[in-house]
Amino acid sequence: MTREEKNKFIDELAVKISSGSVFYLADTSELTVENTNKLRRSCFKSNIQLQVVKNALLLKAFERIEGVDYSEMYDVLRGPTSLMISEVGNAPAKLIKDFRKKHEKPILKGAFIDSAIYLGDDKLEMLASLKSKEELIGDVIALLQSPAKNVISALKSGGQTIAGLLKTLEERQSA
Repeated sequence: MTREEKNKFIDELAVKISSGSVFYLADTSELTVENTNKLRRSCFKSNIQLQVVKNALLLKAFERIEGVDYSEMYDVLRGPTSLMISEVGNAPAKLIKDFRKKHEKPILKGAFIDSAIYLGDDKLEMLASLKSKEELIGDVIALLQSPAKNVISALKSGGQTIAGLLKTLEERQSA
């Protein structure tokens, strides 16, 4: 790879990293070709980009991104590194966790999710249990709808009169 090609690759890598808000660094070494292909297929199905990168090039890409400090991740850039880019914060963690039910790897080196950095494989369980943006919105909507549903059910059970509503609410409060 010529110097010009390396610079172009680093620029493209920096754009990939900075354009999203979620990426994971993992060690996928020692996986057989068959298992690596299974991992790649799983990533493709989950809309996760998987790319093996050289640590030196990834470090230079981190340094080229302005406005974000990735220096905490520099220490995990040792040994083979695979970059997993996703739009959903917990998707790579869930994929790694599921894949490790049958295989020893990939091992989580670090993750960057919405400006927060998580380092080490011990964070995998916590990252997998994070709720996605869509799940959080669903929870908020359900919470907002809950009081309205209670009022509607109280109206229906009280014979659709204000006196019936008050009686039903009074019974619920005393129960």
